[in-house]
Amino acid sequence: MLGAMTFSGPESAANLPPPRHPGQPYRICVVCLGNICRSPMAERVLIAQLDRAGLAGRVVVDSAGTGDWHIGQPMDTRARAELTRRGHDAAGHEARQIQADWLDEYDLLLAMDRANLAGLAALAAGQPDLAGRIMLLRAFDPGAPDGAEVPDPYYGGAEDYAEVFDLVDAAAKSLVSHLSDAL
Repeated sequence: MLGAMTFSGPESAANLPPPRHPGQPYRICVVCLGNICRSPMAERVLIAQLDRAGLAGRVVVDSAGTGDWHIGQPMDTRARAELTRRGHDAAGHEARQIQADWLDEYDLLLAMDRANLAGLAALAAGQPDLAGRIMLLRAFDPGAPDGAEVPDPYYGGAEDYAEVFDLVDAAAKSLVSHLSDAL
């Protein structure tokens, strides 16, 4: 089942899942492990890209984690610092854990790595309509190799957070282009 959910490369990004509810905002959830580093960074970057493209209000972006270690905590200070350094608002985030009953609320669920993808696949077990809606974020990065992941910077330094920003920014730009075409 996991293989069916894995989009192997940029060519798969063209297969953006259609809206579940036409006429309502397209809903995206970006998912990492603890929802304090990668996914909130990707959420903020994607929201900014959508705003620049004139899609604010037509696409709603959330983030969550597959684990429960950081529920209720703010974004990691290093993630906030990198977002701020790059001109993004990093205030107001509160970590949360994704739940199985949330999955059908989203048009697209974007995992940061294969472990998060597997976690989402496990939550989606028995719901075949979700298979085409769960994929790796970097599937949208035309410069990324097949199966590319966003590495977890948690045990690293500022340079690791800068790398995460660059990776999510590249994927977000391409995703927004696909959304512009589709919506």
